[in-house]
Amino acid sequence: MKAVEIRPIRRPDLHHILALYADLETPGDMACELSTAENIFARTQRCHNHTVYVAVVESTIVGVFSLLIMDNLAHGGAPSGIVEDVVVHPQWRRRGVGMQMLRFAMEKCRQANCYKLMLSSNLKRTAAHRFYEALGFRQHGYSFVVLCNEEPPVPKGPDPATGC
Repeated sequence: MKAVEIRPIRRPDLHHILALYADLETPGDMACELSTAENIFARTQRCHNHTVYVAVVESTIVGVFSLLIMDNLAHGGAPSGIVEDVVVHPQWRRRGVGMQMLRFAMEKCRQANCYKLMLSSNLKRTAAHRFYEALGFRQHGYSFVVLCNEEPPVPKGPDPATGC
């Protein structure tokens, strides 16, 4: 395996990153426009605890992920880490790039004294689940999502068990 450099993104990286994310998208997802990506990049540059990283091999971007280290009032004030949008270029998968990216994220969280690092993964991505488990991640609790661009369901009335 050639040396992998993991570093924060730079503005010129954006079009490479958007191409990687296009591979991750499922039918119905909308690709991020470059102008939108530039605005997001500018915002993340002002946020010390949210960084998008790229994995680079011989000046070629082969992977990307986001890491947010979130301050908490619970858990004794210990922060927690959230990793999102992990993608490795198809030609570089199964070559250790993803492992290095996630170990990098784990180390960043250890350095920040995080009490946990979490991620979520689509239920259909069973190969990714095996990969995460091999790195020491384990299922913990339930993950819930609400799609913010859809109308929430109308409550059906009080829960008979609680009366609420």
